[in-house]
Amino acid sequence: MAMTTVDQLQAHASSLERRRRLYTGLGAAIFAILVVLGFIGAEEMNSGGFVQGLEKFFDYPGNIVSETAEAGTGWFERLWIYLPALIETINMAAVATIFGTVFAVFLSFAATRDLQVWPPIIPVARRIMDITRAFPELILALFLIFMLGSSPVPAIIAVAFHTAGALGKLFSEVNENIDRGPLEGMTAAGASWTQRMRWAVLPQVLPNYTSYMLLRFEINIRASAILGFVGAGGIGSELRKAISWANGADIAALFVLLFLTIMVIDQISGHVRRRLVGGMFVGAR
Repeated sequence: MAMTTVDQLQAHASSLERRRRLYTGLGAAIFAILVVLGFIGAEEMNSGGFVQGLEKFFDYPGNIVSETAEAGTGWFERLWIYLPALIETINMAAVATIFGTVFAVFLSFAATRDLQVWPPIIPVARRIMDITRAFPELILALFLIFMLGSSPVPAIIAVAFHTAGALGKLFSEVNENIDRGPLEGMTAAGASWTQRMRWAVLPQVLPNYTSYMLLRFEINIRASAILGFVGAGGIGSELRKAISWANGADIAALFVLLFLTIMVIDQISGHVRRRLVGGMFVGAR
């Protein structure tokens, strides 16, 4: 009787597994058909064909490389010429990241249930983070440029607005994974909520906060560069002009400056995080 029951359970499990595979295969087949039909429909609406365009895929990058090579050593002067525009973009991203991070910290603390906050404020903080993440920087920047005019200010506000929601969500997840021992110990000792956050929570979350903030700083530099296309200034405006005039050497210089900037920020992020984590371990000993 026991063996019969085991055999029945194994047969039932095998049946469920076969059914799952069948449904998975059908779902994948339907998805593939929809993708193919969508591609065919888009291909018919295009003025050109995908295959014909694919043959010319490397023509534009090839022109950029050839024009850069023709410029010779004079090309390096363009890096110096566009450096002020890059600095403006970095400043825009830095200011937006700082303001966005400050708001993100407050939102994340208010949205984390395990940090002993007032319960009614938790859903409010979470909905605020949802709203700030829902608006793309480009759409918000266009709206602000219409009201405030073309300047870096709309870009800073738009990027900071989105940064607050994005980092707030990440920070709140970091808060939920802390070791509650120090927090409970300080609560038992009669520490205030501010003291508990300062001495029991921040030392644990600061390395991840810093890492996420610097990663967001990289993203914000790219976002600020893109917003330059719509009149926010910085290196994006220069890139729009270079693309409009099809000046390959200038386009290459601008891309190199952006690449070097991102690479330097990535190295700084890793160094700062290692110092913070190392300092925590030294303090623990």
